[in-house]
Amino acid sequence: FMRGYLLGFVFWTGIATGSLALVMLHNLTGGRWGSAIRPTLEAVTRTIPFLAVLFVPIALNLGELYIWADPEVVAHDPLLQHKAAYLNVPFFLARNAAYFGIWLVLAWLVNRWSAEQDAAGSDLGRIRRFQVVSAPGLILYVLTMTFASVDWVMSLEPHWFSTIYGPLHMAGHALGGLALGITVLVLLRSKPPLSQVVRADHLHDLGKLLLAFVMVWAYFSFSQYLIIWAGNLPEEIPWYLRRLQGGWQWMGLALLLAHFVLPFFLLLSRGLKRSSPLLGRVAVLVLVMHYVDVYWLTVPAFGEGGPLRPHWLDLAAAAGVGGLWVAWFARHLRMRPLLPLGDPTLVEEMSDDGA
Repeated sequence: FMRGYLLGFVFWTGIATGSLALVMLHNLTGGRWGSAIRPTLEAVTRTIPFLAVLFVPIALNLGELYIWADPEVVAHDPLLQHKAAYLNVPFFLARNAAYFGIWLVLAWLVNRWSAEQDAAGSDLGRIRRFQVVSAPGLILYVLTMTFASVDWVMSLEPHWFSTIYGPLHMAGHALGGLALGITVLVLLRSKPPLSQVVRADHLHDLGKLLLAFVMVWAYFSFSQYLIIWAGNLPEEIPWYLRRLQGGWQWMGLALLLAHFVLPFFLLLSRGLKRSSPLLGRVAVLVLVMHYVDVYWLTVPAFGEGGPLRPHWLDLAAAAGVGGLWVAWFARHLRMRPLLPLGDPTLVEEMSDDGA
């Protein structure tokens, strides 16, 4: 059960933190894409307090999940003894408290100021505050999520390491957050006020950004594989051997085809990116394959190279976490306007339409 619970926790927490990164990215760069989905992304970030509570069962069952948390295993493993200064229970819990503390503060700030902007309108001072927080906020996100991905997933196999592992997870999280934002936008686009504002140009911009993140995820995934394949070091290749045999290779092939090749070629079409139903279907495909990606990264660590044997508890536990998360997200999505009323890009577009 805890394996599936960890899987669901990593997936939904990645969606929330990836959405936080996208909000901060939009605060720095602006653009039409953010004005269409920013309220959705902000509602996703408001699930981070709930996810912090969901971390408690993991903290209470570290010995069941991680071999480095078992003193008997560590006592007979020289490498784990060498890594014990970092991989130990008190330091692990302290690090995760710091991760969630930083994410909670960043999410609170961007949501508070966004609500103030919706109420009072846009002004240069508030926009500047967004930028002042978002620039170091993105740096903090990169640092914390790099260590969090190592702690939650890579340390399941503590004899293996990859220097690109953090960026690989972050690319997947941003891709998942963007895919969820597009999916919600497509579902709600026919309802006011979105129906009065969101145009094909917004969808086109979101489709281009989705294509960009698909390529970034594929680049990091292929780079890690290429470097490990070229090095052919005995301490590195077992990680891929566990994932390229016993049926796991078919899941890897599905990721290649359905998480990169198919979305890549579909999103090259200008007409598809401007079509709400078609773009929504691609976004759903990307979101589903992001779950498969998290599964492929996480679950083989528990099988010690055994064949692919999905357990119903993997899906049930992840779906249980997801059901609670979706309910929390939907509640917060209804609490704010579906459009960022004070966003300068949106205000300018509405003025142009009125003119």
